[in-house]
Amino acid sequence: MDKALGRLSAMSGALAVGAFTVNSCLYNVDGGERAVMFDTLRGGILPDVIGEGTHFVIPVIQRPVIMDVRTKAREIPSVTGTKDLQMVNIKLRVLWRPVEEELPRLYRELGTDFDDRVLPSIGNEVLKSVVAQYNAEELLSKRAEVSERIKAELLKRAQHFHLTLDDVAITHLTFGREFMKAIE
Repeated sequence: MDKALGRLSAMSGALAVGAFTVNSCLYNVDGGERAVMFDTLRGGILPDVIGEGTHFVIPVIQRPVIMDVRTKAREIPSVTGTKDLQMVNIKLRVLWRPVEEELPRLYRELGTDFDDRVLPSIGNEVLKSVVAQYNAEELLSKRAEVSERIKAELLKRAQHFHLTLDDVAITHLTFGREFMKAIE
């Protein structure tokens, strides 16, 4: 009886260790996500992008970094001046996603919080440069043209940071108090 219990406890211990080892060698990449692999022996981020599914990893040596590649919305507020020196509060909505093939490079250069670093800065830069070319009246009358110019410039800037912009739109446009009083 004692031998049987001893064997049973040894087998259950070996099974637990085996299950833990197998579990630490597997990882999942869910739908809408991709992974890049950090490998300490081969010197950092590997160039391959790993797709959806269950994959093997060498514990301690490799570490998967899971990144979301779904389209996300981001609102970029900005206060900028027009050609006729009127202050404008403008909000831009950007639908964006990272370029999947460039995820290893994106992670290496910017990390996982790349959207917080890149989108607000390039959004403000483009908004200020485009809005400064129009006066306040033109911003209202040529809103579609302004939006298209902002989209074109933002697309060019986002490509440098390996981001794809699906849509760019002006969602909010208000002027300073002085201009609003002058209109009334």
